[in-house]
Amino acid sequence: MEGEDELRKLNGEVPAPRDRDVEDDDPLVLSSQALAALHEFLADQNKTVSSTPPASSVAGEEDSDKVELVTEDWRLSQFWYEPETADTVAEEVVTLSSRLSGCRVACIACPTLYVYLKKRDPSLQVQLLEYDMRFERYGSEFTFYDYNEPEDLPLQLKHSFHIIVADPPYLSRECLERVSQTISFLASPVDPLLLLLTGEVQRDRAAELLGVRPCVFKPHHSSKLGNEFRLFISYDPGTRLGGLEEDS
Repeated sequence: MEGEDELRKLNGEVPAPRDRDVEDDDPLVLSSQALAALHEFLADQNKTVSSTPPASSVAGEEDSDKVELVTEDWRLSQFWYEPETADTVAEEVVTLSSRLSGCRVACIACPTLYVYLKKRDPSLQVQLLEYDMRFERYGSEFTFYDYNEPEDLPLQLKHSFHIIVADPPYLSRECLERVSQTISFLASPVDPLLLLLTGEVQRDRAAELLGVRPCVFKPHHSSKLGNEFRLFISYDPGTRLGGLEEDS
């Protein structure tokens, strides 16, 4: 880990980079008090990532409204939903799944939703497709996914999902096109249902590529992103999610 490399540098095991204004070649060495504080900081950082229980154990905490999530990695364009957003979308997916026999759900690049779904219904068959290997902790319900290789997926996943929720990591046409290929790969041949969380700027592309329309409900992220996000869907939700947005 990067933090461990820095710790070795500070202990003198690896020469620390020199400030360009300092001529001393000796490696930087911390005092015992500072080193102890650094150890404590790194331990806390590791705890943030490693202490989140698997979804199955989170789901068992029915007496708690709090859902623990791993830390966002902005380098991977990770921005977690606000709890209200995650709850609302999870409730919609569970409602849809209750009407389908043997329903399987695919979550493409939306690990927040995966955890909330498993909290609401631990028995729900959900597959998380995600680039971040930290989510490998979810065992057989995790599949490594790189949108640059949209169909590089296990064949047993092909055409086997009744509900697909996708949150493309980038607001570009290229990314949406490739995620659309993945959706086609995963979707059941019989009346699949799609929920797409992405920026308002993708409205026309989403309609063109996937035939989805925005609903009135608007998703929000904990990090308060500048881009307006929307929830696009491929079906009529009735009054749920505020209904479909009327064409202007």
